Amino acid sequence: MSSAHRILHGEFGRVALLDMDDSLVPHAHSECHVLLKVSGEDTYFSVRDRRLPLTNRTAVLINAWEPHFYDHQRGAADTLILALYIEPSWLAALQRGLALSGRPDFFSTPCIELSPRMRHHADLLVDAMFCFGLVPQDRLEELLCDLMIGITEKHSDWRHLARLRVGVASDFYDARIRQASQFILDHPQGELDMEGIARQCGLSRAHFFTLFKKNTGMTPQMFANIGKMQMAFRGLSDNRSGTLGNLSETLGFSEQGHFTRFFRRHIGASPSQYQKAIDDYSARVS
Repeated sequence: MSSAHRILHGEFGRVALLDMDDSLVPHAHSECHVLLKVSGEDTYFSVRDRRLPLTNRTAVLINAWEPHFYDHQRGAADTLILALYIEPSWLAALQRGLALSGRPDFFSTPCIELSPRMRHHADLLVDAMFCFGLVPQDRLEELLCDLMIGITEKHSDWRHLARLRVGVASDFYDARIRQASQFILDHPQGELDMEGIARQCGLSRAHFFTLFKKNTGMTPQMFANIGKMQMAFRGLSDNRSGTLGNLSETLGFSEQGHFTRFFRRHIGASPSQYQKAIDDYSARVS
């Protein structure tokens, strides 16, 4: 059974050590997403309709809003994966142009060969996460900075995009779909009335679904799941948010077991196990 070894939440986004032995459903994130193998069997992720290898020498790079899934091979042993979900606003504070990491065309290729320097920085981050006790925030952010700058300098299109003077993300969506997608993200609780949202956009349900998929690469429901997972992550990292039952109810699940299955199919670990692995840096001072 897949599980979370350690999860770090903060202004940088999320950093996770995940022991994976089962596939995930197709999904996406609002952050740029970097995946590196730590130990175990070589494995695969599916991005842009391509099955991409995750090995000691490769990394998988997934753009914000880009659908993907973990493609675990039946009968294969588990793989320990370092998963980075990095907030564009945090990267922009390091280097202004990296605000463009919120775009779905930021990374130029979804699978790269790691340089020895990149591998070294990744291993330092993993070593810090395996240490007993909290990783000092300034040290954690230094390690993340070194790794992400090394990857983005070589494997992102941010300089080209900056020269084109494109926006962070809004250029990608038809105005009606942009409005609908924001409404969907702002309403993660319960089931959405997709037909009603289509009417608000002045579209039939069929035309709305076709245009949404053309603009975002996702169905409206897959996009809605991003909002649910965002709210779930916030709730699990906030000890004041109440019980898992309360969080499940807030998200609109009729039973906590349904929430558990939904969460596990998107991240690998159960909500309770994930919550036990979290170190929250959002209120800490370096």
